[in-house]
Amino acid sequence: MSKTTTGETPTATEEGELGAAGSQLSTAPAEEAPNLPSLGVIGWTRWFWRQLTSMRVALLLLLLLSLGAIPGSLIPQDGVDAMKVEEFRQNHDILAPVYDKLGLFHVYSSVWFSAIYILLFVSLIGCIVPRTWQFVGQLRGRPPGAPRRLDRLPAYTSWRTGAEPEEVREAALALLKKRRFRAHAVGDAVAAEKGYLREVGNLAFHIALIVMLIAFAWGQLFKYEGNKLILEGDGFANTLTQYDDFKSGNLFDQDQLDPFSFSLKDFRGTYEPTGPNRGTPRIYEAHVTYSEGADGAEKTKTIKVNKPLEIEGSKVYLVSHGYAPVVTVKDAKGNVVTDKQAVALLPLDSNVTSSGAIKVMDGYRNAKGEKEQLGFNAFFLPTYGGKGSTMLSTFPALINPMLALSAYHGDLGVDAGFPQSIYQLDKTNLKEFKGSDGKLFKKQLKVGETMTLPNGAGSVTFNGIHEWAGFQVTQQPGSGWALGGAVVAILGLAGSLFIQRRRVWVRAVRGADGVTVVEMAGLGRSESAKVPEELGDLAGTLYDQAPDAPDAPDAPDAPDAPDAPDAPQNDDDTPDSPDSTDTRAVPAEGAEK
Repeated sequence: MSKTTTGETPTATEEGELGAAGSQLSTAPAEEAPNLPSLGVIGWTRWFWRQLTSMRVALLLLLLLSLGAIPGSLIPQDGVDAMKVEEFRQNHDILAPVYDKLGLFHVYSSVWFSAIYILLFVSLIGCIVPRTWQFVGQLRGRPPGAPRRLDRLPAYTSWRTGAEPEEVREAALALLKKRRFRAHAVGDAVAAEKGYLREVGNLAFHIALIVMLIAFAWGQLFKYEGNKLILEGDGFANTLTQYDDFKSGNLFDQDQLDPFSFSLKDFRGTYEPTGPNRGTPRIYEAHVTYSEGADGAEKTKTIKVNKPLEIEGSKVYLVSHGYAPVVTVKDAKGNVVTDKQAVALLPLDSNVTSSGAIKVMDGYRNAKGEKEQLGFNAFFLPTYGGKGSTMLSTFPALINPMLALSAYHGDLGVDAGFPQSIYQLDKTNLKEFKGSDGKLFKKQLKVGETMTLPNGAGSVTFNGIHEWAGFQVTQQPGSGWALGGAVVAILGLAGSLFIQRRRVWVRAVRGADGVTVVEMAGLGRSESAKVPEELGDLAGTLYDQAPDAPDAPDAPDAPDAPDAPDAPQNDDDTPDSPDSTDTRAVPAEGAEK
């Protein structure tokens, strides 16, 4: 008679009866409660180590690491934008000192963030090493033998057959190996196990996390990132003094800069002329020539957004674009002070409305013949809407360019020894040029027009427009390892979640009446509907090779699969022998034929 039983996972008492067959189907270490009264220094050390390498502590450290990264995203960081940090300090007299004490202006290099990072690193290593060693031992060993009472397992079936026990066990061994189980004969039964990739995925996930932590740490310590604005026709060499701004990791050495240079030949940008996407860039690219090393051959390259120029370990990204009005400045006697100088202005909006400063520091003399310095606040619109319109560009391309200047004279403060922005005027020691109305003298210029300063102080001519491109040069060591670790972590996590590790036993013995009794049972790491289904499929296939004995009574009809496992029977109702009846019995697939 055939029967398949689907019950609950064995209880602790039943697991004791299962012996090695009921041992853990994972490499998770068993936790032991510490014997607190007898703990000494060594005992407490061992207890602390077990807690640190436990899964719950690792998850807690991951949570703390995620929470610790939040202030690094919301609060200005010294290593990213020191000017914003200084501005924050000026605007928040109470919060700034608190943030300084907590290290919130440099989160990723703070003591508390580094402590969480290192503890997580140690926790993962302490978790992986013993689990790996245990898993290797499991791979080198064999699946444990069948327990004494197979009918106590969650998935169970049995029938009587006229085939010899040896024939049934040989057929079962061949079937299980064909289904990619690790199987071997143990006494009167065949033991098999499958799903080792679950633990492989679990270990791969943890190892990948360690690789990612190392890669991120390595990248933060040895990275560098610099920005450079380059006018058309100008060039750049990868040396520290050439950058407009530069930041690097704590262990970076400037000797690690890759030797290369490049020059911007042309920037090309076209924009959507009409529709809802009007002004959106269609073509946005920089044409450059570059060479590697001191004597490298010159090559050409077109740099586009997200398509950088890669030279050894460095990448050159195109990050911005703008315009540089070309001006000629003359002094009171008509002498040229600056001849067709291109002055880069910074864009303020998506239509490249730009602002900046034009500074004449040397060579200028006023109407009295005295040495002075000139300063102009500059406002540039590539597409001016016309007289009476707002001072905002209506399109990013050069359709109707206009340059607005307001003039100052005196001392620019560049000789005071204090750094200042090239895009802003320090008006502390500057005086305004006054117009006929007594107000600040300013004028709007089109290409080719000249602004004559009051009282014969000189003139400024708007000669034309050059374009510039902003580049970011970065080197992020370990980024490839971090990406690889992330991919492996995802695959490993998927494997540990979706692969079910399970064991199957097939016992074939001769009964008291001389007829062979076949028992099959399955056990998974956790309750799963797939274990009974898989066992039923295996039993159906084996049943074809060892069918019911001719004198065996017919099994009652029953549905193919139960809607839900029936409640387990009390020990008093548990059948004492494989051929006894069971009210929970369900025929295996293919068992009744």
